[in-house]
Amino acid sequence: MAQFVTRLDDRLVAKVDAMVADGVIATRSEAVRLGLERLVDQYQRKQIGAQIADGYRRQPQTEAELAGLDEAGRALIDQEPW
Repeated sequence: MAQFVTRLDDRLVAKVDAMVADGVIATRSEAVRLGLERLVDQYQRKQIGAQIADGYRRQPQTEAELAGLDEAGRALIDQEPW
């Protein structure tokens, strides 16, 4: 497993340490891992969203594909038990 060496300001360290003390996270390392995982996940989701949007720009949905979607959506909502 690789190690990252970084510098953090005292304010951020204090907040992370408080989260460790409160039992929100187990260690500083876990906090860094979770933060990096979230950052990578957000980036990947943004990239996938951009690819999907680009695909629809290159090949928009046809009128035939869109026909009936409003009616189908209303039918699904009507089936909800609220």
